[in-house]
Amino acid sequence: MDFLKRLGFYLIGLSIGIVFLTFILKKKSDETGVSFCYFPNCRTLKDIRSKQMSYSEDVSRLFSEKKIDTLDIINILKNGEVDFSNSKTKTSPCKTYIIEGTLKDKEAVLRIKNCREKALIESITY
Repeated sequence: MDFLKRLGFYLIGLSIGIVFLTFILKKKSDETGVSFCYFPNCRTLKDIRSKQMSYSEDVSRLFSEKKIDTLDIINILKNGEVDFSNSKTKTSPCKTYIIEGTLKDKEAVLRIKNCREKALIESITY
């Protein structure tokens, strides 16, 4: 068998395998809610979302004044961007992250202290 024929069979088998793998992984992620986070931004936001949230007095005041609600915070924690250059990721025991996102059609910045068992939202500026 010459090289081009073997290469053709290889590429056909590879493309069929990729199609099957795509369908299987897509079905698995739809059924179980599993997402594949490999980038630092995605991993950081997923880690913060998985922990118990607590709020500082300033953020609690914004909740009581009905300026924001928990859905706004969840939206920023799903679609926001972590500003790693301004975040303090080397501190111990809690790391401080700056997360930028949209809050009611305005740019907002969250300062979150991410500890081992809980996450504290220190401030929200917009």
